[in-house]
Amino acid sequence: MRSHERAANVALLGLTLAPLFIKVNPNINVIFSACLTVYVGCYRSVKPTPPSETMSNEHAMRFPLVGSAMLLSLFLLFKFLSKDLVNAVLTCYFFVLGIIALSATLLPSIKRFLPKHWNEDLIIWHAPYFHSFTVEFTRSQIVASIPGTFFCAWYASQKHWLANNILGISFCIQGIEMLSLGSFKTGAILLSGLFVYDIFWVFFTPVMVSVAKSFDAPIKLLFPTSDAARPFSMLGLGDIVIPGIFVALALRFDVSRGKQNRYFNSAFLGYTVGLVLTIVVMNWFQAAQPALLYIVPGVVGFVAVHCIWNGEVKPVCSLTTPIHVCLFLLCKLINLAFLHVCSFLIQFHPG
Repeated sequence: MRSHERAANVALLGLTLAPLFIKVNPNINVIFSACLTVYVGCYRSVKPTPPSETMSNEHAMRFPLVGSAMLLSLFLLFKFLSKDLVNAVLTCYFFVLGIIALSATLLPSIKRFLPKHWNEDLIIWHAPYFHSFTVEFTRSQIVASIPGTFFCAWYASQKHWLANNILGISFCIQGIEMLSLGSFKTGAILLSGLFVYDIFWVFFTPVMVSVAKSFDAPIKLLFPTSDAARPFSMLGLGDIVIPGIFVALALRFDVSRGKQNRYFNSAFLGYTVGLVLTIVVMNWFQAAQPALLYIVPGVVGFVAVHCIWNGEVKPVCSLTTPIHVCLFLLCKLINLAFLHVCSFLIQFHPG
């Protein structure tokens, strides 16, 4: 782990714990926590060997549809079943998932302090009565699962915002590290589809906000505020992971060409600008905003302008649709969203 990666990890840990001791502006906390999480996840995604599985164009096209089906299903579950029952089942699910994610996030740091054979010798466990089902793990992974189990138990029993955020950040880092886009074209398709998904479910229906408020699971980061009526600001994990895997693709592209973070810097800056704009608009309208409405044009647009400016459209978009086509589609989507934002402007500031 290089010095800047170590510094980012320490800064993220410090920022996560800071609200326990000092008052932290929630808007600043949202921006820096999300950006640091993306930064850490991107550098962890750089592997010496290429990923064995990547997301294809077809997967990217189906992703918003699958996401919509899942979101609507959760909305109906909360509407027709007991909220406590649904959240109890989800808590059990995320308890197991949280141990796996947090253990995997902590493992690289823990391995440095353990004997070498603890990291290499595999233990094979055979499930009773189902001998064909086996699980392989190392002693290091067992050690890493101890803090993971502690935080999951803390979250399950107390639902404390800090336990929620630690698990949520772990999910984000693992998502960015493990998910891999096959190309910039796939990334543009995925982000464009989720761009529409986010706008539709936030602006045109109460589903997204309703599920986010009812869903008592670490699917969002919580940032304490001084407002008793609204004790926490929220940021969905999808607003970190989905753009994050595109930013990670830009970093791996730079590494593969031996360049020093040229496109990564553009993509990361685009993410930061989009997130800041989200916070500004949210505070202006005093209403929930679909973060991808601002983040997607920022991330894709900054990378597109960078490659066009440097005359590198061909290497960046090899085996993909030309970048101007992606920009055209994004502009059409932005125009649609802009018209709806204008209706908000008229509603809050009548002429």
